Amino acid sequence: MGTVHAKAQTENVNSVGGGLFDFEEPETLEEAIPKPTIKLNGVRARVDRVHVDGLSRTKDDIVRSAVDELFHATDFEDVILKAHKVRRSLDSLGCFKDIGVFIDVSNGPGATPEGLEVTFQVRELTRIVGGINTTVSENEGNLVLGVRLPNVAGRGERVSAEYSVGHRSSSNFSVAATKPFTRSALQPVLTTSVYQQNHEYPWSGYRLLDRGVLLDIAFRTSPATKHNLQWEGMVRDTSVLSKTTSFKVRESSGPVLKSVIRHIVTVDHRDESIFPTRGTWVQFSSELAGLGGGVANIKTELQAEANKEIVPGFVVQLTGAAGVLHDVFGTELPEFFYLGGPATLRGFQQRGAGPHCDGLATGGTMYWASGLHLYTPLPFQPGKGGLGELFRSHLFLNGGCLAHPEENSQAIIEALSAVRVSCGAGVALRERGRCACAGSATGCLSALLVEVQKGPNLIHIIVLMKQM
Repeated sequence: MGTVHAKAQTENVNSVGGGLFDFEEPETLEEAIPKPTIKLNGVRARVDRVHVDGLSRTKDDIVRSAVDELFHATDFEDVILKAHKVRRSLDSLGCFKDIGVFIDVSNGPGATPEGLEVTFQVRELTRIVGGINTTVSENEGNLVLGVRLPNVAGRGERVSAEYSVGHRSSSNFSVAATKPFTRSALQPVLTTSVYQQNHEYPWSGYRLLDRGVLLDIAFRTSPATKHNLQWEGMVRDTSVLSKTTSFKVRESSGPVLKSVIRHIVTVDHRDESIFPTRGTWVQFSSELAGLGGGVANIKTELQAEANKEIVPGFVVQLTGAAGVLHDVFGTELPEFFYLGGPATLRGFQQRGAGPHCDGLATGGTMYWASGLHLYTPLPFQPGKGGLGELFRSHLFLNGGCLAHPEENSQAIIEALSAVRVSCGAGVALRERGRCACAGSATGCLSALLVEVQKGPNLIHIIVLMKQM
């Protein structure tokens, strides 16, 4: 977050009481003198001037709008808090890689007795930023190549392109342009993406090729509440993987045009996204398909997570998820819900729970899943304070059900009561990302079946204890 330095003009900074915010001890004294404390909210101060050094491509208007609230500070504590808030606002613009803050007394023409000058020293991002990284999704490792053009027009706009290829068969390509509106009340961010995604799903016997356009408007109604309003138009082409694929899967083959309107609201009160110790996380998404194209349905999904540290280092996590899909016309297998695997129902094979036909997962229109997790430090805490902090011991109990019931209440109740349960223990490794119903850790290696499973967030080593 950078550092905040403050100093005052004084004749002798080494004498007791000579500093404004810290009382130094005389160097000749042998006994330590207790340092008095000053309540910063009692030190009257105001900001006379704000300087931003290091600007090149970034326009003055978006910087000015970010620093304006500094001029409303009434005491020194308020100045420090607002300076950090402004620093976060500047960082959120996506224009700078380093931001430092320096606070000094005001001098020169127009200086007031209680005035301060705040200087932000910034380093802008280079015109082109590239990177190579790896991700794990649905039991497949991916190599991701990305390039980004930040701050293209000087107001936080950016253009990015990304290509990923899996070690099996998947490949994705996308180009996105992002425009933030920092001067608006909700500070919305508009993103336009053009993409192509190619994946194979051997658990269901089909290959999926999506080409489409995504428009996304993201905004916050509170510091913890984020909204995404999206429109997505795509051409979805489904093909079978082998000559022995069941007829039920073959019925979903062929291209189809789909148009979707989607709203996602996320409320995050956790202290961190990976290995949180407290707080809750809730995400609710709803989408309507059918305003054009050959698919019409209504899909809603809820995911939630609650964390509580019972003793230092021991965190209990409760997770849950549920979803409902109502088919109007044209809904095929790629649209359905699937359950099983480290990202949904840990301990089961990928898409291993729910309806199957000829050994292939065909998905369902309703599901629920929940999990109880206990994260603890590693036994004997090897590497404490260093590498060991990246690992956690993990105990879990998962349960859930996926069904495709008939349209009557009795059938729905019976279908959703066929619970599948698994429990186990393992080691979780911190990695970027998250998962809801399966917990913050989303990968495993089952010792009994010796089956390698990895998720998009954490790598897991699991000893499977029970599966029903």
